[in-house]
Amino acid sequence: MLHKFDANDRVLSRSMFTADEVPYNLIHRVCDLESSTKLKTTDDTMIYAQSEGHNAWLWISREVENDRKNMLLQELIAQLNGAALPGISGEPKTVETFAKLYGEARGIHYHHHMAMEAYYCPKAKKPINMEGALQRSTLYDVETVAEFMAGFSEWAYGISVDPASQIPAAEGMIATGNLYLWLVDGLVVSMANIAHRAPRHARINAVYTPPASRKKGYASAIVAELCSILESERLVPMLYADLQNPDSNKVYRNIGFVESGKIADIKFK
Repeated sequence: MLHKFDANDRVLSRSMFTADEVPYNLIHRVCDLESSTKLKTTDDTMIYAQSEGHNAWLWISREVENDRKNMLLQELIAQLNGAALPGISGEPKTVETFAKLYGEARGIHYHHHMAMEAYYCPKAKKPINMEGALQRSTLYDVETVAEFMAGFSEWAYGISVDPASQIPAAEGMIATGNLYLWLVDGLVVSMANIAHRAPRHARINAVYTPPASRKKGYASAIVAELCSILESERLVPMLYADLQNPDSNKVYRNIGFVESGKIADIKFK
């Protein structure tokens, strides 16, 4: 039997989960949402967390043997009682098994959408003699941020969007106070965002440099500076990188990020 839990539950601080916490960092963000579905086993060896309209996240302790893991997945699918999921994210073999069982139960297909590497940064290595400076974004930058967000959508997901359509989202990100820009001679050349702070880690995302400004170290510079901010808060920086993008993975490794585990993003259709 699976049980509901809240963001203050012990399961999120027990050593079984914290041993895998970097690749599953987004579970903290989902659990912070009161409206999200949060289920766990009585012995704290499995967590299922999903916010409406987004992939569910599934963690099962590495201590659980395969036979019991399959039983837990069957129990989870039964308890979901036919709920429609956009997708599932987690350890590749585990979510592949879940997707197969869930697809058979609902008569639907699934496909692999993205493979990611989770990274954490014990100590950032700042680029030497880098031109430019870090600046927190303001509403004065909203049009530039919207353009960058549209560029990110095209670059990361292959989805073309009108920059004007990104203005509300840009305003929202700027309002958090966690979206930063890298400026050279007054021109914005890169951006990065501190998306969420969990008890032990903080997640960086939305790292983007327009094509004309790439290969100059700006992404390395801005991410390294955000790492310094988080280190001063005694939080360990982490992020996810698409394994199909070797350039971004190389950038993160060069500034001190360490591989921590692969995550599969599976979609149902």
